[in-house]
Amino acid sequence: MAGVSTPPPMDEKAKRTRDLLASFYNNTTNSNSGAPSSPSASSNLTPRAASSLDSINSPSFDASSYMSLLVEKSNLEGLLQKHVQMAAEIKNLDTDLQMLVYENYNKFISATDTIKRMKSNILGMETNMEQLLAKITSVQSKSDSVNTSLFEKREHIEKLHRSRNLLRKVQFIYDLPSRLNKCIKAEAYADAVRFFTGAKPIFEAYGDSSFQECKRASEEAINTVIQNLQGKLYSDSEPIEARAEAVVLLKQLNFPVDNLKTSLLEKLEDCLLKLEDESKDVSVGEISKTFRAYLIIFPDSEQRLIELAQGLFSRRYDAVRDQLKKRMLSVDLLELLGIIWEDVTTIDQVLPEAALPAFSLESTCSSIRQHISIAFSHLQHGISDAVTGSQSKSNESRDELDLQIVLENSKKAAMQGSLDLLAELRQFFDEKLELLLKLRELITDWVQEGFQEFFQNLEKHFILLSGSITNNGPLGESSHSDVLTQSPDKLPTGLVLVLSQLAVFIEQSVIPKITEEIAASFSGGGVRAYEYGPAFIPGEICRLFRSAGEKLLHLYINMKTRKISVVLKKRFTTPNWIKHKEPREVHMFVDILLQELEGVKIEVKQILPCGVIKRHRNSDSVGSGSTNSSRSHPNAMREDKLTRSNTQRARSQFLESHLAKLFEQKMEIFTKVEYTQESVISTVIKLCLKSLQEFVRLQTLNRSGYQQIQLDMEFLKAPLKQLVDDDDAAIDFLLKEVNNAAHERCQDPIPLETPILDKLISAKLVKNKDLSASPL
Repeated sequence: MAGVSTPPPMDEKAKRTRDLLASFYNNTTNSNSGAPSSPSASSNLTPRAASSLDSINSPSFDASSYMSLLVEKSNLEGLLQKHVQMAAEIKNLDTDLQMLVYENYNKFISATDTIKRMKSNILGMETNMEQLLAKITSVQSKSDSVNTSLFEKREHIEKLHRSRNLLRKVQFIYDLPSRLNKCIKAEAYADAVRFFTGAKPIFEAYGDSSFQECKRASEEAINTVIQNLQGKLYSDSEPIEARAEAVVLLKQLNFPVDNLKTSLLEKLEDCLLKLEDESKDVSVGEISKTFRAYLIIFPDSEQRLIELAQGLFSRRYDAVRDQLKKRMLSVDLLELLGIIWEDVTTIDQVLPEAALPAFSLESTCSSIRQHISIAFSHLQHGISDAVTGSQSKSNESRDELDLQIVLENSKKAAMQGSLDLLAELRQFFDEKLELLLKLRELITDWVQEGFQEFFQNLEKHFILLSGSITNNGPLGESSHSDVLTQSPDKLPTGLVLVLSQLAVFIEQSVIPKITEEIAASFSGGGVRAYEYGPAFIPGEICRLFRSAGEKLLHLYINMKTRKISVVLKKRFTTPNWIKHKEPREVHMFVDILLQELEGVKIEVKQILPCGVIKRHRNSDSVGSGSTNSSRSHPNAMREDKLTRSNTQRARSQFLESHLAKLFEQKMEIFTKVEYTQESVISTVIKLCLKSLQEFVRLQTLNRSGYQQIQLDMEFLKAPLKQLVDDDDAAIDFLLKEVNNAAHERCQDPIPLETPILDKLISAKLVKNKDLSASPL
């Protein structure tokens, strides 16, 4: 029945109580009636119910099938546990039934007492009812006598009243033309239509006889009314309410208005476009009234109005997305979305069939996600500009202050930029907009995903900025599974070192801070967090930037080593070493090498902190395997004199030296590169000396060429040891390896005498001192 309200749905406790009562009283009824249980109960058991241990609560439960299945699928321990479980459940059910019976018993007692009280109160009512019936009968008889006496007068009055009403109608018909003209002058077209439609039945019945003249004058007046209403309908200056009223009045006059629907709807669409073009804020109040009026005028135009409404807000959201292509602050986006949501709510009250809230929710999701993505993109561009901005200002070499400023600006852009972006995105949670409350979990996921993707893209961007490509395999003596090599389009080496240190800063400072802020403001998440875990995984990002920092540091070392290797290659491939002249001075390539290494030191000191490198020392070995200079031991000096006197003796001494190396302690020259000045400079020097050794091995030398290399290596000892902070063991070892390689490739390996070696080195030192003292 229409008047009966549907009961509200019951919760689980109410359902359980109802089922317990039903089972208790049904069992009682069955036991009292003595009716046997239906034999078809077990036969109606479906195979699915019988084959499942969860079917015990099913209406078609069969005990024997359940026990058979339980014994078949359970062991003895399981049966005992099931027994204990079912015993506890039976006890709980008995307790619940007992409590229900007690509660209902108390209610039955209360109902019995109430019935007793009602019976005692009704005992004296019968006498009062008899007295009331007598009084009613007396009143009815007096009323009948009054009606009888006034019957004739009432009939006469009603007859006069009908005559008076008829005369009024006749007078109204005669006065109708003048009334219509007055309404036309006052533009009261609604009254004119009401008057004419009221008199129309009389004109249809008597218009050709008694009221012919009145009918003609009234029709002329109403034609004027129709013309005026049509003018209002097509007038752009008239408000939409007036035009809607004109259509309604024309329809009341049976004027065909359906053919106007298409043109009016097109005019409405033009009006919506015009309103959008004129201002950013569409006059939604006007649009709402327009839609309401058109629904009244053309009830069958609902689908077209839905399309117009959806198109209107689709264009508005498209305009928002176009504005988002340029960096927009979150507060400005929130203001736009709030205005549109209010407009959607207004239109939805008039046209709920358009489902504008759902459409708005989807479009808002798209807009906010686009805004978050663009915000992270701008943050990445800001960090990139902080690194490469100084490069575009000048192509000249940078002084010490430049790289420090670049690194500090890059750190600030990474840390402060990320914190500012988090603070800006937090405004989505501060806003009390109803729409944003529905999107809170999604926004949390988007922010976390945004930071995850941002840091991943930033790491790739660092690699891309360095102009590097990936090689798999060893480089020099150091082996890395993923080594970066430089492409032709590359950054200056100093900025590669800046990127390396910036990656370390992001790993050690930025990511922990961002993780803390996300935990405070954007923790949790929506469906994604429940299914796949949190979107932002700081451990993964830290490993990514740790690896990137190491790759970029190795790339910097490789770039510097390659640059120096070009100088070394030119030095050893240009001259004819078979015809090399006797050495007169230290070769100029030594100055170029030291100048390049000094440049490395200047760049590294700007970016990396000082540290203590691990010094390399040999264990005690035979004299021929020592890394000390041949001039520092008397026995070695005597051996050198004997060697200079006889080439064969020199070769024998060289073989003895190689034999002694077999018994030396093995020296680990290339250790893990650390983020310190000493470690980087030391690695570059070691790689350069190894390259120099390889270039020497590719040449065939005469005695003079061997002596030239001996002189150059001896001169390099002191400045190289200063550059690597007195890591003399490794330098001595590698320089000796170069001399050994030259000794191997020499046809007549007789070294320079010590006095001549010292004289040439001293002359070079004096020359360098004079050059440094002279003005540029």
